[in-house]
Parts: sequence; structure tokens; C-alpha cells
Amino acid sequence: MADSKKSIAAKPATKSMKTSSSQAKSKKESSNAAKKAVSKDYVPRLKQLFNDKIARELFEEFSFKSPMQIPKIEKIVVSAGVGDAITNKKFLNSVVAELGQITGQKALRTRARKSIANFKIRLGQEIGAKVTLRGNRMYEFLDRLLNVALPRVKDFRGVSPKAFDGRGNYSLGIHEQIIFPEIDYDKIERVRGLNVAIVTTAHSDGQARSLLAGLGMPFGKE
Repeated sequence: MADSKKSIAAKPATKSMKTSSSQAKSKKESSNAAKKAVSKDYVPRLKQLFNDKIARELFEEFSFKSPMQIPKIEKIVVSAGVGDAITNKKFLNSVVAELGQITGQKALRTRARKSIANFKIRLGQEIGAKVTLRGNRMYEFLDRLLNVALPRVKDFRGVSPKAFDGRGNYSLGIHEQIIFPEIDYDKIERVRGLNVAIVTTAHSDGQARSLLAGLGMPFGKE
């Protein structure tokens, strides 16, 4: 009888545990669904600015006949060469990690396309890293670059207005990765430079310059 009572008393506890477990699972699912809904509806600030204001201004400035002609940013490529990775791969690992911190996306290791004897580089050797950003991450990175990182450059007087390639793409050289707040100066191997290539759909440098200026690119005087 005593054993029977114990088993009877144990059943409600088991049922209660199952109920609490199912409730926790339900809350977790609803929380994940809410996060997905937020991420789906989220629009980066610069993307919203482009859609609401800049696109219309570019349409009027260049007298386009179709909205499809309005230039926009296609992608941003952030890259870094690591020449000393030839002797120590630890430096390349550090750069890959730093690019991931700066962009929020895993970096891809780049390899040498040909052998160069003078620099002791062999074909296929890992000598750098890069990240290609598109969509929301692209706009988020550009926003941080223009409004957080560049103002931290010492004696900053604007970026060069002549760094276009003739096809509407812009290249920006950054001398120190520590201008990004994501980088902890005490944890880096050494101070390195980065290259930021902004690829647009513009048909001329003039269109691309107006697009980037509208987004907040601080061009200096020519």
C-alpha cells in the first residue's frame, strides 16, 4: 500500500514537469518567431534614407527616364593583404578574426594567383582575407564606417574625391583598423590597413559621387 501511495503521489509531479517543459518550449518558439518577424521587417537607416530621399533626388538630378536607372550600391568588399603570413600564419588568423568583428561576417582567405620569387610567394599560398557584404549588412557597415569609424581618424579632413575607377566604383584605403570600435587595441597582433571597395550600379563617376555624397560620404576638397 505504501508503494502504491508513493507511485500515485509521483504522477502529478511528472505531469507538472511535462506542462512546464511544454510551456517553456512554447515561449521559446514564440520568442524565435518574434525575432524572425523583427529581422524581416528591419530596414537599415541608410537603406531607408536611400529609398525615401536619395533615390528621388538622383532621379531629378540626372533626369532619368526610368527608376531602374537610379544608381545604387551593389556590394562592399572589405579586404586586407597579409604579407607577413608567409612566415607566420598566426598573423593571417588574426586578420580573419578582425575582419569578422568589423563586418559581422566570416572572412574568406585569399590565395596568391601566381608565384613571385622576389617576395617568396608561391602559387595558391594564403596571403590575405576579404569579406563581401550585400543587403542589410552592407548598409549597416557603411553607416558605421561613415558615422563612427572615419570621425575617429586623427586629423581627418575628408576622403579623396578622386578615388573612383571610371566605372562608378569607389576605393577607400584605411591605414589603421583600430578606428573601428569593434577592435580592441590591446588584443591585436599589430596595426594594419584595410581596403574598402564600394561597387555601385552607376554608369559614371559623377553619378556614383552624388550617390555616396547623399549617403554621407565626407568627400574632401579637390
